[in-house]
Amino acid sequence: MPAEVIEEPLGIACIFPNGTSTRRFAGAKDCPQLAGDLVAGLAGLVHPHGRIGSRSSIDRAMIAIRRLTAMLGAQGFREGASQLSRAQLVGFFMGASHADERAIRAMLRSWDTGTGGLSSKVRDLMGGRSFNAKPRARPLDPYTEHEWSRLIAACQKEIDVAFAAHRAALAAARRGDDPGSPGWTPTPDNVRRLLAARGPMPARDVAQNLGLSEQSRRLLSRGFREAHPELFPQPGTMIAYQLLLGAHTGIVPDGIDALGVGDVDWAGDASILLSYVKGRTSRESLVLSKPAVRLLEQWLDHSALLRGFAAAGLREELWLRHRPNAAGRMEACRVSDITIRAWVARHGLTDDSGQPLVIHRQRIRTTFHARRDRRAWHGSGRATIDPNHSPQVEGDNYLTAATAAQRLAVEAIIEDAQADLLRRARSPVVLAQEDVVLLVRDYPETISALALDDTIIAELVGGERDVFTAACADQLSGLHGPRGKPCPARPWVCLLCPLAVFAPRHATNLLRLKAFFARQWRQMPAGQFMAVFGPYADRIGQILDQFDHTALGKAAVQVTDTDDELPLRPEERTR
Repeated sequence: MPAEVIEEPLGIACIFPNGTSTRRFAGAKDCPQLAGDLVAGLAGLVHPHGRIGSRSSIDRAMIAIRRLTAMLGAQGFREGASQLSRAQLVGFFMGASHADERAIRAMLRSWDTGTGGLSSKVRDLMGGRSFNAKPRARPLDPYTEHEWSRLIAACQKEIDVAFAAHRAALAAARRGDDPGSPGWTPTPDNVRRLLAARGPMPARDVAQNLGLSEQSRRLLSRGFREAHPELFPQPGTMIAYQLLLGAHTGIVPDGIDALGVGDVDWAGDASILLSYVKGRTSRESLVLSKPAVRLLEQWLDHSALLRGFAAAGLREELWLRHRPNAAGRMEACRVSDITIRAWVARHGLTDDSGQPLVIHRQRIRTTFHARRDRRAWHGSGRATIDPNHSPQVEGDNYLTAATAAQRLAVEAIIEDAQADLLRRARSPVVLAQEDVVLLVRDYPETISALALDDTIIAELVGGERDVFTAACADQLSGLHGPRGKPCPARPWVCLLCPLAVFAPRHATNLLRLKAFFARQWRQMPAGQFMAVFGPYADRIGQILDQFDHTALGKAAVQVTDTDDELPLRPEERTR
């Protein structure tokens, strides 16, 4: 059965859909009959009969039960749910939170469904509108750097102090006398030996069994008070471990709460694959970082002694703690907001405004992700080394070439970029007529820059040096490939090449290339097209504008607007 009511002490035992189980106790001293009815209603809300499927929801309901019974008990009410009046519930709801009102309404409706015991007025109230509106959820802001550092330091200090005391207590226990030896006295080492051998227990039971004197009884009681927190993890220590594990991993709070020893899967000597339950996505797993592995390993070592004395059903719980004021009772209990606030007050933690730091464990998860994103510098639009630095600081301190070879490489990159900009700015060499005399007359600077002799000029004009879209002054110059090898550039690269000379006979291929650009524009995103073909598409217009329109009209007749007209690779084709 998924949920079962425990009569003494009053509580509930649940098995959740993910396979985990829990036992929770109401702890309601007032109105035991009403508390029993509410717990019975709670059992009917647990999956599969209801929607409750997590330990935190059970804890929330138990808190609501204690608050309602405490209020009604103070008024002298001692009956069950069937004797509740509308006025009593309205009085509670008016001063309760949305969560408490919601839990009480759900439990009473569930109990009434099974028994039909509510009065008609109370039944109508349960089906009516809530007195407390659900608070609007607002995304949690990450902790500031100062708040985060103070929180982590407090957790680490508590853990270090507690673990050092634990190891010292174990060493003292090894020095102590056997509790069964004659003349045993409650010295500090002997007390620690006794507790390490027999587990947590009340001092009065030991005093009675050993027949100690009054003075020895006082020594034993004081020794127990000192040794218990050293040998067995206390609630505050467990809080520090849980908060620090959340800070190291970013696991959701309910996933940390529900961890068991079986969820820790060692993958080698220094790696852990941790399985946990996330309420919205069920079971997940995470490979822990080195700090998280060390922390979890230390907790297992810290709680190993207490775990050895736990009942069989509790040994598999990861977060096992000892309650010294409950007759040596051990439990696996969710950390409540009340205990966390007490822990914050004990450590004197404050936020940046000087107020007590409000610890929200979901906010710890938010801070973990925010800090991880900053470490990776995601979202920075400046492609900088560190978004906290200005480009000038980075250029002066981080991007400076360190060696002579690095400086030469950087200078070569800069020179290539500058030369490319100059080539794009230079006007194309276009022959309106295929005449050597015109080339020599109109482009003396070009001839001088390219170092062309009469033979090369004649070949350029005569078509002997033609490539697809132009005539090339020197295909072996190495401008776009290895020097001495034929130029490997694609046809459109010639449009911006300083070695290219364009003549009317190239108009047909230029128009075919322009049609190719138009097809690419239709099928590519605008940004991608401009990055790949933008400069060439702009230059081809400049070239064609210098040709005779009659000649262009005759050339256009030969253009069929297909990829077969151009020497394209398979990945460059548009259809």
